[in-house]
Amino acid sequence: MSYERKQTKSSKTEPNMLKKSFLLFALMLYFMPLVHAQNAQILSGTLIDSVTKKPVAFATVNFQKEKTTIKTVLTDSLGRFVQNGLPDGSYLVNLATIGYAPKQLPAVLNGKNLDLGTIRLQPATANLGEVAVTGNRPVIRQEADRIAYDVQADAESKTLTVLDMMRKVPLLAVDADDNIKLKGSGNFKILINNRPSGMVTRDPKEVLRSMPASSIQKIEVITTPPSRFDAEGLSGIINIITAKKVDNGYNGSLSLRNQWPGGPGANLNLTWKQGRFGVDLSGGTGIWKVSDIRVREIRTNTGTNPSTLIAAGNNSIDNKWLWGTAALSYELDTLNLFTLEINPYGGYNRQITDQRFDLNAQAPSSYRAENNRLFEWRGTDYTANYQRGFKNNREHLLTFSFKYFRTHEPNNSTLAYMDKQNFTLPDLRQENKSFFSEQTAQADYVSPLGKVTLEAGLKAILRKGDTDFESFAFNPASQIYELQIAQSNGYTNTQDVFGAYTSAALALKKWTVKAGARIEYTDIKGVFMSGSEQVKQNYFNVIPTVSLNRKLTEGNSISLGFTQRIERPAIYFLNPFVDRSRPNFEQSGNPGLRPVLSNNFDLNYSHSKKGSVNLGLSYNFANNTQQTVVRYDAERQVTRITYQNIGRERRLGSNLNINYPLTSKWSISANGTLNYIWLEGMIEGLLTRNSGLTGYASANSAYKFEKTWKATLSFNYGAPDVLLQGASNNYYFLGMSGSKDLIKDKLTLSAMVANPFKKYRPYTNFVQGSNFTNEYSRENYFRRFNATLVWKFGKLQGSIKKNQRSIRNDDVKSQSSG
Repeated sequence: MSYERKQTKSSKTEPNMLKKSFLLFALMLYFMPLVHAQNAQILSGTLIDSVTKKPVAFATVNFQKEKTTIKTVLTDSLGRFVQNGLPDGSYLVNLATIGYAPKQLPAVLNGKNLDLGTIRLQPATANLGEVAVTGNRPVIRQEADRIAYDVQADAESKTLTVLDMMRKVPLLAVDADDNIKLKGSGNFKILINNRPSGMVTRDPKEVLRSMPASSIQKIEVITTPPSRFDAEGLSGIINIITAKKVDNGYNGSLSLRNQWPGGPGANLNLTWKQGRFGVDLSGGTGIWKVSDIRVREIRTNTGTNPSTLIAAGNNSIDNKWLWGTAALSYELDTLNLFTLEINPYGGYNRQITDQRFDLNAQAPSSYRAENNRLFEWRGTDYTANYQRGFKNNREHLLTFSFKYFRTHEPNNSTLAYMDKQNFTLPDLRQENKSFFSEQTAQADYVSPLGKVTLEAGLKAILRKGDTDFESFAFNPASQIYELQIAQSNGYTNTQDVFGAYTSAALALKKWTVKAGARIEYTDIKGVFMSGSEQVKQNYFNVIPTVSLNRKLTEGNSISLGFTQRIERPAIYFLNPFVDRSRPNFEQSGNPGLRPVLSNNFDLNYSHSKKGSVNLGLSYNFANNTQQTVVRYDAERQVTRITYQNIGRERRLGSNLNINYPLTSKWSISANGTLNYIWLEGMIEGLLTRNSGLTGYASANSAYKFEKTWKATLSFNYGAPDVLLQGASNNYYFLGMSGSKDLIKDKLTLSAMVANPFKKYRPYTNFVQGSNFTNEYSRENYFRRFNATLVWKFGKLQGSIKKNQRSIRNDDVKSQSSG
């Protein structure tokens, strides 16, 4: 492509016109303050905690005139705010910050400065999701051990799903295949309201893409988890806090949506409160159905008998799910609280893949294979809590909790071969029935002693996983599938974890220090049904955690954290079942996997005034990490995939997040992470190394129009992932969304279009071994549209109390995080 450098007369004059326009705009900015200088006053005040009488630092203060926000400031470290240059008139002063109930005060300026004096903020008993000044609250809050993203303060919360919202959260990224990454890593845990959820643990992207962001209060990225959290999640924890209506009476919301391609979905939330008894009910269902997804795979054997396998075809997906939550709360009196929570869920994923295989070798062959595979899941969580308060201090608590969880995940596949040429393998059917149960007992104690808060706790987790796998080969003579005893077995795995923790938090005027330690003993036993092998493991770990936060002047703070994290393999990775549903490929777990210990260092700087800036540096290293190992068996011409503790990983990273309101109606944000990764491990006696730069970046611009219209434009880019034996490709995401309040605060219609200029986008994974290369490509649907209608109903008064401590089992590496 060539460009002509010919310049017309009109193009020559454009720079001069731009210069004149810019000069005129600069003069206007310079003289506008002078117009109001003679009638401009100062409005000030000081915010304190109504209970502790301590200053409330970095709270958001916005000034409204005729229902329009004209100025926004933050309180300093002493809780004081000062706004200069306000003209005469009547104002509403809105005060909001996380952890406190919002407050609104009238103010009238009439030729004199006005000091509102000391203003007391009441600690919130409810989530801040019900604040009327949504959109004026700070979107991002930096704490000593985490970054919190206030979803309800984001105008796009009415439009996006939780999965799409995660593209905007600092330290998080969502790749082209909708896999979630924390600081560029897939090793993390996801909690819902500080607790694990079976439905999210299994496949978070399927659940979170169906969950509307309007049902979420905030998303916390906990980089230095306190000692009360279980020690798993090498990169950290993602904690999703749902937005709950918490007052007397009842209210709720109904959300209906449809996505093209994909399918419909619905979510319902209902809260009822009467006296000391309260109920929270929520649930959702969805369909994700797509077809004609093109898949292609090329494997090249570079050994003594070279060969090339080419597989190309189409894949269709039919995915349906249903989940629910029932939370009951009863206050016996002001000091005794009982809660019970039940979370049932279920669903299935059916995939049909039709591919043509051509093997170019000394003995060439070809065939067509149709793979019909069905994954099912169903389970229920039960959690009961008792919380005992003390009269001397509302933060003095003793909590006892018990949790029972059971899930059943059967899956089966049928592999049929057609159009065979020089190919003799019979049709295959596989069945794998998996059961998993977990019982947890926990006690937590919190005691505030002046400026120091002490915490301690005990915990016991008893886990059991059973899997029964069978393989059947089709006999053309008898026309039946016959059991293959050599390829069938059963496996039972038990894992008992006993832990104790203690921690202390010291809050000073400018310093916040948190330190603690967790000790854990783990005992693992594995038994095969055939009795041929047994697995026995036990280990003891001491996990330290320390984080410091220093408040600087003018809304600046800096934090430093160190923690160790442990990752235990889940039953999916331990299951020795050999999955042969992909022709020429075999995949199995490894019962001998051991836990991984990671050391994490984080340094973060936060600036919050009119806008916010968060800058972070991190470094972590781990030995004996669990890696996916791919080998090529030249004799059988089969690629084998399993998991081993062979990796040594180093990761140096940086992250940056910027949020800035250009005007009261227009805001912009940018988010990015850059990591350099070093990986090495022994594969088939050879030292394998890989390293490289990876990361992602995103930018968002949101604008509020008149008459309750909102619009947002977003762009995301992700660099290729670095793997021990290869890499993935890069990706980008372009999204445009808008929403309209049909009935203010009652009925909202929203829509989004993603990647309108390209229908498909390939997701490619490249793997290389000592004697082969393998490239897998899947063309996912890239262009999509969705529309959502949200109806809010009811009216509430009062509040529902919930336990401040509960069970958090976040200590297992899940299938999704792998």
